[in-house]
Amino acid sequence: MSSSIGKLLTLTTFGESHGVALGGVVDGYPAGIEIDEDFIESEMARRRPGSTTLGTQRSEDDIPRILSGVFNGVSTGTPIGFVIENKTQRSSDYGEIAHKYRPGHADYTYDMKYGIRDYRGGGRSSGRETSCRVFGGALAKLLLRKEGISVNAGVIEAGGIKAVNYSWNPPFKGPLYAPENRNLPDMEKAIRDAKMDTDSVGGIIECRIENMLPGLGDPVFDKLDATLAHAIMSIGAVKGIEFGSGFDAARKKGSENNDAMRAENGKVEFLSHNAGGILGGISNGDDIVFRVAIKPTASIAKEQLTITDTLENTTISVHGRHDPAIVPRAVPVIEAMAALVIADHLLIERAYGRR
Repeated sequence: MSSSIGKLLTLTTFGESHGVALGGVVDGYPAGIEIDEDFIESEMARRRPGSTTLGTQRSEDDIPRILSGVFNGVSTGTPIGFVIENKTQRSSDYGEIAHKYRPGHADYTYDMKYGIRDYRGGGRSSGRETSCRVFGGALAKLLLRKEGISVNAGVIEAGGIKAVNYSWNPPFKGPLYAPENRNLPDMEKAIRDAKMDTDSVGGIIECRIENMLPGLGDPVFDKLDATLAHAIMSIGAVKGIEFGSGFDAARKKGSENNDAMRAENGKVEFLSHNAGGILGGISNGDDIVFRVAIKPTASIAKEQLTITDTLENTTISVHGRHDPAIVPRAVPVIEAMAALVIADHLLIERAYGRR
């Protein structure tokens, strides 16, 4: 089972949703970076259970304990180890489904691959593991901050309701973490209605990486958009990603989709943003923009058809504390994975002596 990501800056994680703790190691992190623990905790707070009125009522403080790699508030260049304790897990919520496969979950495929599964919240396939990603992403953001690079995301669609005429002025406020727009009340209502109906909804998150440097990424297998897509698609709830004009590019002519270029005051300017800030797998210095499709939460109390692990037909209702929409709490996770990728590519460029 792969639990690591990154080349020079790597994040390795461990732990299950209902185990004693989660945690991991961030390796390759440069020495001399000021580690702002208040900032890290604020990032964790955006993702933690109970952080939004639109999410699960499970409440965890999710305050990480740093075990190594930091001295007097500064990174030492050695591996940064951390743990995040589980304090309010209720494994009894899952007792009645121990032998039933939850539709939309990894229960069946885990059994087919490993011959065993952790039915308490899904084990490693639970969204709980993303807490470790947010910790690693917070460290990456602190590194990128020194370069002036910022990574921000916001919900632009929830329950089929799209944000309209929104301006990009992060950070966005809860409970939805969406840009201000006239459809914001309806977006939130779609999630609350799904909860009342014992169902769930999905949505779309937009992420923008601003003040980018040109030249990050490789032209073949490690294209910047490819490594970003790998990192984002590794998040359990994600079902799709598009950069710039995305799928709309397939409906345009080349003259419409190409980003015209001009030189102004010794700097390159792109007159449109269809490439999303990446050309040939390499950053062009413009803002990187991508959008991510988040599926509806799989755990719902509405009765569904399923089977048991002995292949008997049955029904299932998943009770417990679940998000009617994963979308709001996915925002900091998207940012974290994007920050980790950009920071990794930045360190690779430095290793080649190009930064």
